[in-house]
Amino acid sequence: MNRFFDIPSDLQHDWIGLVGLHLREALLPVLGGLLLALPIAQLCVRLRWLYPPVLWVTTVLYAIPSLAFFVVLIDYTGQTELTVMIPLTVYTLVVLVPAIVDGVRSVPQETLAAATAMGFGPVRRYVQVQLPIATPAIVAGLRVATVSSISLVSVGMLIGNQGALGNLLHDAQIYNRPELAWNSVLTTAALAVLVDALLVGVRVLLTPWMPSGSGATRTRKEATAR
Repeated sequence: MNRFFDIPSDLQHDWIGLVGLHLREALLPVLGGLLLALPIAQLCVRLRWLYPPVLWVTTVLYAIPSLAFFVVLIDYTGQTELTVMIPLTVYTLVVLVPAIVDGVRSVPQETLAAATAMGFGPVRRYVQVQLPIATPAIVAGLRVATVSSISLVSVGMLIGNQGALGNLLHDAQIYNRPELAWNSVLTTAALAVLVDALLVGVRVLLTPWMPSGSGATRTRKEATAR
């Protein structure tokens, strides 16, 4: 068990440090993707003709292999966390934009009319009426994007990005220590499960009127292996 957590010195971090860095590199792109997806989705709701081309662009970007994305960026951002986090941010859009658009479009017209009659402008109506009602769909999209991001961070090991748990896979081969590979795989899976459970808890807190098992519907089909 001691060897399981005995991290080689070339990684410059202990196991807790690697976990923290892995989460940072995985969760910041999801947050960035959400901040980008919210205004893009609102534009798609207001301008329906815009939604198909936006969906096409995000799908094409998602189809780019992560390693190829890293290689293109490395000339501009170097072997840094940014090289890993930019593609992960872009990948979240293919999940988050449809989730937000579908959630916002599910708001009954009667509710929107009532909000307008109360003097709510477009921005206030979007923030205080549409987004809260769309919360289950948005959180479902966040769950898929987050789990995908946590798994894809490890690919950054192939470009020499230091800090993520994926580097343990490399060191497992270099030092002939298979327990490091098991550490990487099991820790990454545990992080994905724990963060997913946390998001379910957040959704339950934000939408107490919803059953605890609902939310992750068709957006789960986006969680495919890259």
